[in-house]
Order: sequence, then structure tokens, then C-alpha cells
Amino acid sequence: MTSAQPYQKDDLSSAQGVRSRTVGEIQVVEFILGTQMFAIELADTKEVINQTDITPLPEAPSYIRGIINLRGIVTTILDLKSLLHVTGEAVAGHKKRVIVLDSQISAKTIGILVDDVLAVTTYKTSDVDKDDSSADHAKNRLGVIRKKVHEGQDKERSELVILVNIEAIIKKIEATI
Repeated sequence: MTSAQPYQKDDLSSAQGVRSRTVGEIQVVEFILGTQMFAIELADTKEVINQTDITPLPEAPSYIRGIINLRGIVTTILDLKSLLHVTGEAVAGHKKRVIVLDSQISAKTIGILVDDVLAVTTYKTSDVDKDDSSADHAKNRLGVIRKKVHEGQDKERSELVILVNIEAIIKKIEATI
């Protein structure tokens, strides 16, 4: 995925394959918030666009950045950093992007503002530690992905990617959007 050509579901070889999952695998869109890596399931996304001018909404909650005109459709932009209480600024060189969510997530068209989108990646479900906690903050997470990163010929390190339950987050705030 390059900055010149945003991801859209239609760009995939089989749009039907997006909703159906291969047994034992999960496809995610990985992104950065501050200095942390996060992901949401690919099936929950429609497209990724470059950040555009956002029109602020008066008296809106702090996590609503505003609205944009996305090809004739008014789209509400949410600040995911604010919603998840993530602090810290992204490293220089990252370019803010908007991940437009699939229409099955909400009746309204919604985009989430992130510091940068890294990749669309497929993981084995065995690489995901499911979060079964009943704590309120844990309901925003589906789990944590153990990502293996190769650093040369024989070196490999592990990174943790937080798998966000975007559907649960949107359901909590839907009345305010």
C-alpha cells in the first residue's frame, strides 16, 4: 500500500474473499497511534485515505474530530487516539491517514484518524492472544498479536500489536456520532 494509491476493498483480487476468513488465519490493517502499534480486522474496513481537511463540529465530544466530504458522502472522523487514551506523538515521517470503516459497523459513514497505516497483514490465529477479560477497558481489545520481525539473516524479534475491537468502540459511542 503506497500513499499514492489508497487501499480499497475493490483493489483486492477477490472482494468476496474479504468477508470470508480462511480457517486459522486473521487479516488485519496495522496502524500506528503515538508510538504503539494497533490493528483492526480487515473485514471491518472499507478503505484507507490520506488525511484531508476536517471540518470541526461545534459542541462535539473531544474524540469527534469533525466531518469530511468523502466523494459526496458526509463522513464523521473519530480520533482513535483520544478514544483509546493513547498518549505520545508519532515519530516524524509518519503521515496521518483515515481508515474508513465498513458500513456493517455503523449506519453512519465513519472514519478513524490514525498516525499512519503500516500494512494489511495475515496472521495465524495462534499468533493472537485473545483477551477474555471482562474488564471494561478490555472490551475495546480483541487480543494482542505477537508479530515476528526479521532483523537480518538469523535475527528475529517480537513486537506486540494490539488488536482493537472497533465494533465495540463504535457501539459505545454511536449515540454521540
